[in-house]
Parts: sequence; structure tokens; C-alpha cells
Amino acid sequence: MNPNNLTSENLGEAPAAGFSFVELFLQAHIVVQVVMIGLILASVWSWAIVFEKMFAFRQARREADKFEQLFWSGQSLDELYNGIARSRPIAMGALFVAAMREWKRSVEGNVRAMGGIQLRVEKVMDVTIAREMERLDRRLLFLATVGATAPFIGLFGTVWGIMTSFQAIAISKNTNLAVVAPGIAEALFATALGLLAAIPAVIFYNKFSADSARIGQRLEAFADEFAAIVSRQIDAGT
Repeated sequence: MNPNNLTSENLGEAPAAGFSFVELFLQAHIVVQVVMIGLILASVWSWAIVFEKMFAFRQARREADKFEQLFWSGQSLDELYNGIARSRPIAMGALFVAAMREWKRSVEGNVRAMGGIQLRVEKVMDVTIAREMERLDRRLLFLATVGATAPFIGLFGTVWGIMTSFQAIAISKNTNLAVVAPGIAEALFATALGLLAAIPAVIFYNKFSADSARIGQRLEAFADEFAAIVSRQIDAGT
């Protein structure tokens, strides 16, 4: 409620005010309106990130399952590499392609330098894991930020709205509930928007963080298994 809207003709009258969401927004103070718009935009962007991450993690799990079936099917590593390298693999497939590419480059470049191959392959896999996890975790920080700050931003809008409501009461010199209620409703609407933005952001941030940790563990486990395979190949070749 903006106290400047009260004129000398309606100081003693209860202002006509609606309680729909649109009316609450239109009647709010400009500062509260800015807070509401910011929270709505943050909520919309958070949901866009949620849907994008749901697809990304589902795809990563599906590709990892598919790759593991191929990897342990008995197919030779060279055939598997040639089949996967033509596409743009993600997650575990990208890890395997990066490791095999370094293996082939090292073996073809200098057969006598077998001692450093395993170290180079492990380094390449570490870099690839970090890159894949960074891709999966991208924009999750925004969800965490919205979840942590949106309630306080909404509370700021509430406090500001209540301040303007008390100013309106002082100007009108009328403590009738019809005078007080619209301003309080506008103020509480800001808090509701803050919670509406924060609660889903926190829930999905925790979910995606857990999904990311599980995928990271699968990549680390595969890297250890492939490092063991490389070690056996080196021992067999020396």
C-alpha cells in the first residue's frame, strides 16, 4: 500500500482494495513490486534450470548404463573406441575415449616410454572427470543461492510493505481493519513469493547434488578399473 495514494477525500474511508495476486502486486509499493518481480524471475529461472538438469542427469545415467554394458560385453577396446569416438560421448563414454586416445598417442609415439603411460592416462582421466562434473554441476550454484537468499529478499519486501502500511494508517488516522488488511496482505505476498522461489530451489539442489555425487563415484570407479587394465597391458608388454 502506497500512503501517497490516500487523499484528503478518503482519509476517513476504507480504501477499496482487492486481494487477488495481480491486485496485490499493483497496489504494492514500488520497492515491494521490484522485490516481487525479482523473486518471480528467480523462480522462473530456477525451474528452467531444474528441467534442464533433470534431462542432463537422466541422459548421463542412461549413457553410463549403456556404455558399461558395451564395455563389459567382451568387445575389444579398439573396436569400442572406434565406435564411440565418432559420436560426442558424455560422462563415462567421454572418460573412456579420452583415456584411450592418450593410450594410443603414447604407444604410437614412443613404445619405449611405457613407464609413464599409466600416469599420463590417469591424469587425462582426472581432467576428464573434472570437466564432466563441471558440466553437470553448472548453474546448480544459482539454485543454492536462490534457496538461501529468496526468503530474506521476500522478508525485506514484507518489512517494507508493513512500514508503508503503518505510514498509511498514520496519515488516515484510521485503524479500521479494512485500512490495515490490504497493506499487510501486500507485504505477506512478498514473503510467500520468496518461499515459493526458495523451497523448490533447495529441494532440487539437494537432489541434483546427490545425483552428481553418485555419477562422480561411478566415473571414479571406472577410472580405477581402466587404470588397472592399463597397468596389466603395460606389464604384459614389458
